[in-house]
Amino acid sequence: MNRLLYAGSFDPVTKGHLDIIERASALCGELIVAVMHNPEKLGFLDVPLRIQLIEKACRNLPNVKVIAHGGLLAFCAEEMEVDAVVRGLRPLGDFETEYQMAQVNKMLGGVETLFLTTSANCANISSSIVRQVAAFGGDISAMVPEGTDKEICEALARSNR
Repeated sequence: MNRLLYAGSFDPVTKGHLDIIERASALCGELIVAVMHNPEKLGFLDVPLRIQLIEKACRNLPNVKVIAHGGLLAFCAEEMEVDAVVRGLRPLGDFETEYQMAQVNKMLGGVETLFLTTSANCANISSSIVRQVAAFGGDISAMVPEGTDKEICEALARSNR
């Protein structure tokens, strides 16, 4: 595989996301990480900060490129001319939703989807859990890439004012 696309909201990026990024980047020449956003919806973290945090987490992965995209995943895949889309699967509940999305992306843009299961140490981490723990002043450093926890907490605190 020459070019793969890993897309998500990454609001915020977690160690689970980084696990998939590291493993997918080892399978291809270039991994494009797309911060998907709906311009009509506000995320907890703004898109430029999400990109900055992912770039910081991936600084040792030279074949990873981070972009923002505001449309459908199938269209992003087509625009980026990727060979396939990568999706991460956690143990509980992800498969049905991801399977449906893979079928729609195949129908809309002809793009294949590759599923990677999360590593056991990341299986229970989600962006929503990180946001909730941070909102109540908990320590999120074990759940997010090294060096991103303070920026995430500060940004979440600003968004809750």
